[in-house]
Amino acid sequence: MRVYLAGPMRGLPNFNSSSFHAAAAKLRAESHVVFNPAEHDEEVFGKIRSPKGSETTLARKAGMTTMELRREVFATDMKWICDHADAIALLPGWEDSKGATAERALGVALGLKIIEMEKESST
Repeated sequence: MRVYLAGPMRGLPNFNSSSFHAAAAKLRAESHVVFNPAEHDEEVFGKIRSPKGSETTLARKAGMTTMELRREVFATDMKWICDHADAIALLPGWEDSKGATAERALGVALGLKIIEMEKESST
């Protein structure tokens, strides 16, 4: 199954990339093809560390305005969902994310499977 990974990024340390990478690894171990937006952003913008997950800082480092960054990222992510996804996998906390809420809504509108990922235990 081709799975788009959605979850909170803005305002979280390093844009929550460790949670995205762990979830992508778990899904890939189950033989799914995964679009991990954290990986994609790292490929496009480089590994930008941001202890506060500042979208403004990322945009500035990418030479864009915040709105330009949002539009570029959403266009890429939503296109992948429309063109390829069979499912949307939601990371814990997705409900508080504007982006993940929009990605889930698109998945629902398209009739994709919605998967709620469980929080990884730290033990």
